Amino acid sequence: MANFQDIIASEKPVLVDFSAEWCGPCKMMPPILKQVKDALGDKVTIIKIDIDKNPAAANAYRVQSVPTLIVFQNGQSKWRQSGVMQAAQLQQVIQQYIK
Repeated sequence: MANFQDIIASEKPVLVDFSAEWCGPCKMMPPILKQVKDALGDKVTIIKIDIDKNPAAANAYRVQSVPTLIVFQNGQSKWRQSGVMQAAQLQQVIQQYIK
């Protein structure tokens, strides 16, 4: 598996969903992320990071609460928000970074 730094170094926007198994709102994200993926297809990479299994990634980006969504491009954090977001809003955010 590619490592986190390699994945977010992509020119293509990468949406990272920082979540945790014990987090109720996080359970609402998978169908929302699926809608975004279905709409944008290969123009976006979407990955989920469990903060309990990957504390280093969570600490590196100072993720305090879950879910936290961060859009990366070329290895840089371009946008972030904590909390559940609707698919349409999320899609609009990501579309700004699609070349």
